[in-house]
Amino acid sequence: MDDQTRLEIEAAAFRRLQKHLMEDRNDVQNIDMMNLAGFCRNCLSRWYQEAANERGIEMSKDEGREAYYGMPFAEWKEKYQTEASAEAKEAFKTSHG
Repeated sequence: MDDQTRLEIEAAAFRRLQKHLMEDRNDVQNIDMMNLAGFCRNCLSRWYQEAANERGIEMSKDEGREAYYGMPFAEWKEKYQTEASAEAKEAFKTSHG
């Protein structure tokens, strides 16, 4: 496989993961993803921002989130984020605190 084809396949896989998390499973909370997998949508948006910055494209944290979420983060939170359970908060503190 040549480098361009590999790049295109990786980009397609990323877009599919993004669609899955944003459309198919927007019910899954970021804190639950962090507790189970060690990353969440915010991590993906940060990695997107960092990749842009590494290539000389100025992108703030908020701009990275909006690029990943497809809307301002505050709007995403209002539409989809729920209050985390005490158990989820404790698990997060234990594993990431």
